[in-house]
Amino acid sequence: MSRAPRVAICGDGIAGPLDSAACHIGRRLAEAGCIVLTGGFGGVMAAASEGAYAAGGIVIGILPTYEAEGANQHVTIPICTGMGHARNAILVASADVVVAIGGMYGTLSEIALGRKLGKHVILHQTWDIPVLIGNQDPMIQTALTPDDVVAKTCALLALTEGGQTL
Repeated sequence: MSRAPRVAICGDGIAGPLDSAACHIGRRLAEAGCIVLTGGFGGVMAAASEGAYAAGGIVIGILPTYEAEGANQHVTIPICTGMGHARNAILVASADVVVAIGGMYGTLSEIALGRKLGKHVILHQTWDIPVLIGNQDPMIQTALTPDDVVAKTCALLALTEGGQTL
């Protein structure tokens, strides 16, 4: 059985200037056949969810609460963990690739968990991990634009459209 690739999109839970980039990335990844996973709430999470949902994609929200009511309106499958920030481990472990967009310490924890779990991590306008660790980790890539995020993610997942890598 073949599974659809799963991409965790992590970032700030408060609306901000990177939301349009997150929406674009979510939409393009859903169009490429990816399931989009987020923390299920606002900001980057809601924007990525909105983009994926608008493209007809599946959006899974890994929620820190026991209730689904707090999830943004674009989450198609809420997973209620009741685990608070510890839900970041479930979010990252469930993904094939982790994309970090902006964010603060929660996003930093998702980047670190992604690497601890052997996941590829793509950074877009977030923590400058290559500088922090001396650019020693080939599993971490920096993407300068939303389309670069999509291209790098699709290349890692070997996704194609019409015979061409997205």
